[in-house]
Amino acid sequence: MFDSWNWEEWYSALEKPAWTPTGETIGAIWGVLYPVIFLSFGYVFYKVYIRKFPKKVLAPFVINLIANFLFTPLLFGLKNVPLASIDILVALGTIVWGIRAIYKYSPFVAWAQVPYLAWVILATLLQLSILILNL
Repeated sequence: MFDSWNWEEWYSALEKPAWTPTGETIGAIWGVLYPVIFLSFGYVFYKVYIRKFPKKVLAPFVINLIANFLFTPLLFGLKNVPLASIDILVALGTIVWGIRAIYKYSPFVAWAQVPYLAWVILATLLQLSILILNL
């Protein structure tokens, strides 16, 4: 998926806001968030599987996983800033939707999404800033 033109060179050449976090910071944040996502989403999937939660609560979590998975290939593989921007808006929307959908059944899972939501709000602002700066 990543072509011969170095994605790091391409990304470095993009105009970015002064407040852009370093790659190390972004990696550290995801290093904390991914286990929380894995455990909380896994809990939701399990509870739906054993029929303790209704199937309808799965939709935002499934769509979020897809959007989360697609972001890196869209941005760094296809080098498509507009499409990655749409994708991150989908991810952001599904986090809010997921919190609302699951709160009735598991307030803990809903609250566990707050750090993920905060990070994706910041990441969305960053992504949209990059989009605007590179039009």
